[in-house]
Amino acid sequence: MAAGLPPQLPSHQPPALRPGDRVRLVAASSALADLERLQAGLAVLASWGLELDDDPNRLPPRRWGYLAGRDAERAGDLLADTGARPPAALLACVRGGWGSARLLEQPLEAAGGWLLGFSDVTSLLWHRLAMGRGGAVHGPLLTTLAAEPAWSRERLRALLFGEPLADLEGESWVGGQAEGPLLAANLTVATHLLGTPHLPDLDGAILILEDVGEAPYRLERMLTHWRLCGALQRLGGIGFGSFEGCDDPRDDDDGTPRFSLEQVLRERTADLGIPVLAGLPVGHGDVNAALPLGVRARLDGDRGRLRVIAASPGSVSRR
Repeated sequence: MAAGLPPQLPSHQPPALRPGDRVRLVAASSALADLERLQAGLAVLASWGLELDDDPNRLPPRRWGYLAGRDAERAGDLLADTGARPPAALLACVRGGWGSARLLEQPLEAAGGWLLGFSDVTSLLWHRLAMGRGGAVHGPLLTTLAAEPAWSRERLRALLFGEPLADLEGESWVGGQAEGPLLAANLTVATHLLGTPHLPDLDGAILILEDVGEAPYRLERMLTHWRLCGALQRLGGIGFGSFEGCDDPRDDDDGTPRFSLEQVLRERTADLGIPVLAGLPVGHGDVNAALPLGVRARLDGDRGRLRVIAASPGSVSRR
């Protein structure tokens, strides 16, 4: 971690979940196309003793072009309850795609509790951190949760219910150790937050990146942008999750090999003087291990491990 840069942690974390807590569905991005996968994800939450606070059947008809409703409708999923019922303890995002960043054009005072999602939801997770609020969890969407391996589903449950988390293992590319606030993001979405007020503090952070369907040259272009604006140079450590469908095995017309995904990721981070891990089980691949954002974490580039030191700093368990 950069010398003299204290870790910037959220000032408040939500209480750990307990059975009977309410879950609200958040469709902030693309329109829902698979109600069956949503129902399967809800069944996982129900098995943990959580209760749904609305009807999932309202979502398939809600559409505005390729989005899950107009901006006001989608933002409404995030707003605080005004009724007599207790507020939802978990805001669970239904799917990714595109659209959540549009909601940040207007003031967005999202409800408390935990906010769960990844991919396009990066915009909402990072906005929450930039506002100094905790409870952002980079993890499975409701339409991907049931397909996660058992250990990944259990990891998410443990995180939300205030239990310790096991280390994640990856491949060491650059040795060394760093400790700082944990960030995770879809690279494409996070790149479009650079230069906006919705970017959390990067100083000394442990940043985990993932993406899907981006050619190596586009990933190189984005990472170069991070370098040119000095963002990568502010980090304490960096880890790469899955980059599903991002390699390009083709050669150029004259037979010259193109840069591979690994070559691009290695070359753009090798000279930063910070530890670098790859192959972490995070992202659009077969497993998307949940990570609590903004909490203190340690990236060990010598042993190839990412450790969450405290999943709920400042939280008060209600059990």
